[in-house]
Amino acid sequence: MGVWPSKEPPPPMVLVPPLFDFPPLGARTRMLESSYNMLFGKLALKCLFEDYFDEARNFSTRILLKPLDDPHVDLIATVSGPLDHKSKENVVCNAQFRWQSDVDDPHTFIDFFVANTDPVLRIRSSAFYPKYGFGAFGIIPLISKRRISPEDYGIMGLRYGSEYLSCGLTDTTFPMSDGLPKNAWLVSKMGRLTAGMQYEQLSGTKDDSNFKNPKNWSYAVGYGLGSGSPLSPSFNFCLELANSSQFVSSFYQHFVVQRKVQNPFEENEIIGITNYLDFGFELKTSLEDNNTSDKSQNSTFQVAASWQANKNFLFKGKVGPLSSTLSLAFKSWWKPAFTISFSAIRYHTVGNTSFGFGIRVENLREASYERADPNFVMLTPSKEHIAESVLWKDRKSLFYQSDVSVGNFDGLPKELRPLGKFL
Repeated sequence: MGVWPSKEPPPPMVLVPPLFDFPPLGARTRMLESSYNMLFGKLALKCLFEDYFDEARNFSTRILLKPLDDPHVDLIATVSGPLDHKSKENVVCNAQFRWQSDVDDPHTFIDFFVANTDPVLRIRSSAFYPKYGFGAFGIIPLISKRRISPEDYGIMGLRYGSEYLSCGLTDTTFPMSDGLPKNAWLVSKMGRLTAGMQYEQLSGTKDDSNFKNPKNWSYAVGYGLGSGSPLSPSFNFCLELANSSQFVSSFYQHFVVQRKVQNPFEENEIIGITNYLDFGFELKTSLEDNNTSDKSQNSTFQVAASWQANKNFLFKGKVGPLSSTLSLAFKSWWKPAFTISFSAIRYHTVGNTSFGFGIRVENLREASYERADPNFVMLTPSKEHIAESVLWKDRKSLFYQSDVSVGNFDGLPKELRPLGKFL
């Protein structure tokens, strides 16, 4: 064994931790949804307003695992219910087994869903070909306790998606008397501006389910900036006329900031760490003249913010007219990773506070810690703690912030890349 030759001290570095949940689980099944329901910042707002906000006086447990020998399959099992054993609410259990054809492409898959509620057994499948932009998908409840609406018999759909256009339609497998699709959408992107419209049948009489009924139509326009990668700041502003009866305005912004490291266990060259801040606002106003004493039904709003201090801690909070919620989540990036979350819900109308609790276990995402120079000029993929000689000897390529700006994410792990280049 020889002696390591003398080297210059390593330059100052900044830690770039992975996000808690990126890409979000909702992105894995977006081919089963209308693009109108996923764009305009709706997926990001849904994650901001719902993730890690556990229900009051309830617990939730979720296990997300995939075998090491076959990364094409994974299993998600969920158990949730009341904390009070005297409660009349039942414990809800479900499990989902998924097969994905391409490990890096979640848009072609098939999954089986079983639960102790309706539907008891459901199968979903999607096939999308990015080269041509065409895809097909279906949702079939195989076993149900009861079948009331046509949707209980299954839904099939076709779609087309490119970088600037998305359109598609869905219909039920149960024969419809009017011959109209259940849902149809058209979304187009022009630079930073995105506009779209959607037709969706309302449940009701035959006259309610036609193209002439304005309540079956929704329109939205959004202005957005950002690549979709957590390493790139982004924001989205949207105005929507939902079902011709409700006006919705929303705003979402993702910040990427740096602060000094307060961890005495880090190396001396580590002088900073990247943090992620998210802020969202949503205002819904009813356009119908409802003569009701409850004004909260006519107009409502919610504001939420989150701060990921490092790879282990996430702080979230949201405020609404009826309640406010604070949440703290701790994630340990073992294999599998464990996440524990606590929520405190304050009800403004009655003046009491309740608590929620959640546990998640998963190995679907990998902890990908990055190190960058203090000016965030380059990113060098590495492990969180690795020998200095290996760090500088075995690196294969450099990743520059300028590449992030132009949309080149080939040097990054898949967990930090955007969701896709098509609508």
